Amino acid sequence: MLMTFENHSLYPLREMQKASAKSLNIMAEAGKAFYRSPMLPFNYTHAGKQAAAASELLERMTRHYGKPEFGIIETTVNGKKVAVRQETVLSKPFCNLLHFVRDTKVSSPKLLIVAPMSGHHATLLRGTVEAALPFADVYITDWLDARMVPLSEGKFDMEDYTAYTIEFMQTLAPDLHVMAVCQPSVTVFAGVAIMNAEKDPLSPLSMTLIGGPIDTREAPTKVNQTAKEHPLSWFESHVITRVPVNHPGFMRRVYPGFVQLMSFMSLNLDRHIDSHIQFFNHLVQGDGESAEAHKKFYDEYLSVIDLPAEFYLQSIDQVFQRHLLPKGEMVYKGRKIDPKAINHTALLCLEGELDDISGVGQTRVAMDLTKNLPASKKKYHLEPNVGHYGIFNGRKFRNNVLPIIMDFIKEHGE
Repeated sequence: MLMTFENHSLYPLREMQKASAKSLNIMAEAGKAFYRSPMLPFNYTHAGKQAAAASELLERMTRHYGKPEFGIIETTVNGKKVAVRQETVLSKPFCNLLHFVRDTKVSSPKLLIVAPMSGHHATLLRGTVEAALPFADVYITDWLDARMVPLSEGKFDMEDYTAYTIEFMQTLAPDLHVMAVCQPSVTVFAGVAIMNAEKDPLSPLSMTLIGGPIDTREAPTKVNQTAKEHPLSWFESHVITRVPVNHPGFMRRVYPGFVQLMSFMSLNLDRHIDSHIQFFNHLVQGDGESAEAHKKFYDEYLSVIDLPAEFYLQSIDQVFQRHLLPKGEMVYKGRKIDPKAINHTALLCLEGELDDISGVGQTRVAMDLTKNLPASKKKYHLEPNVGHYGIFNGRKFRNNVLPIIMDFIKEHGE
């Protein structure tokens, strides 16, 4: 049973930080406009360009980042540009199921992308969606910020996450393929095991697991080790708080997104510092393309959501501390989830050689757990020289990984 101690200082400290940064942000915004004015000769000097770059860097560092939009309005299908519109297929208290409708009569495999509920919006997978759209009819889970969900909507835990996943798969069936990116690999794998065990005719034809923590005892990373360094009560008393009065989710217990962001950034602090130094240099040098790429990434990366406390704490407990799924001890509605029940849905496991969040082998173990799934329905790929994000986004994902996914889906499409 989980305890109920929270850290009540987290949100007040965050609000104080935002308030103190506001005046700096206004000054930086004014400085950016001043030093970019074409009317001042000083602004054409090297010192002027440095001042403008410093102002823009400070403005971005003190800005509050809201939820980004997917903003996908077109794609290319069979060499022809077609319009894309975003529709909400199903609305749940903690998630919207989105569909990217392509204006074409070309038939493509139906693909559900299950985005992680790990502190970022589903738009972190914008590049994943954009890359898949030319080849698939794409849906995605858009998890809501728990800070915005009224307490009257009740709790949301691991079992609820699995239930949502099963409902989404059943809603989009038949002839569905599902892809889990990182954290939801656990609940997607669990959901498919439940559906296969029940001989559900709406079970997906294939599931692709990308860099997921199926068994974090394999090649444990710093993230995994941190989760095991403290008892569950420590996480509850140090990083769980309640939503303050000025939000719809007032009094809901949450793991704040800004805490998760600080944790993620601390893992690669040198890389983030270097990235911002490079951004400053690109601005001074007038390298707009590189500067824009930096802004596009951090606009997304710095926009975070709060997680329901029940879900976060159970994830720590069940996935990172007790490893219930690979042990066959995870429970759904009173029944143990048996990985060996997966005997129909084809399985593709993808990992990145340099992944420092989900270590190499943590996803691949799903191949061993599905003992009753024929070898012809299982495939594994390790992408060399890519980290956690590179396995589902970016050039190597588009050129090397996505073709493997689409070939697998085509092979197991009936």
